[in-house]
Amino acid sequence: MGDHSGRTRRRGEELLKAIHDAVLEEVLEVGVARLTMDGIGRRAATPRTTLYRRWSSPVEVLLDALYHQHPVEEPTPGADDLRGDLIRALRLMTEWAFSRAGRAVAAILTDPKSAELMSEALHERVFAGRGGTFTLTVLRHYADRGHFSAELITPVVADIGEALVTKHLLDRGAPPTDETLEAIVDQAILPAVGFGPRA
Repeated sequence: MGDHSGRTRRRGEELLKAIHDAVLEEVLEVGVARLTMDGIGRRAATPRTTLYRRWSSPVEVLLDALYHQHPVEEPTPGADDLRGDLIRALRLMTEWAFSRAGRAVAAILTDPKSAELMSEALHERVFAGRGGTFTLTVLRHYADRGHFSAELITPVVADIGEALVTKHLLDRGAPPTDETLEAIVDQAILPAVGFGPRA
């Protein structure tokens, strides 16, 4: 029936998730420069030949894991809650920042060598592939439906929410409260796309 090693064979999604989790744990422990197929394979209890069948290098495994574990904000179907959707997008970002994938990205970008090696690939293959910044998905969704002009979504506006959340994380080392997220949306993002500051 099964194989004789006494371990059940993992296939498909389950195996992929084990490998993705392993590479994220490994990068948090050893850093990008010391990432190896052996290390990932050991942690995932998978022979490295299995890894090489799918990826050409440990960095490829890492990028694949980060892509798969990057959340994508789903705006309200009726596009009738811009404020709520923006707050939810920033909350999603906050949860992601404290997840294994978010901590791995932070570790990569705060290490000059790793950042040099990976920054471009991260933006092209993970962030852009998942719709760019968290609030950008929402802003584009509402602009497409005529709530405000798409021209207002400049690179600065696309980054405001995330930049302020990141600053909060760096300053406090703790997730922003819902109150802080609401303030970011009300005082920075909404006014930037033409909705006056809320009292």
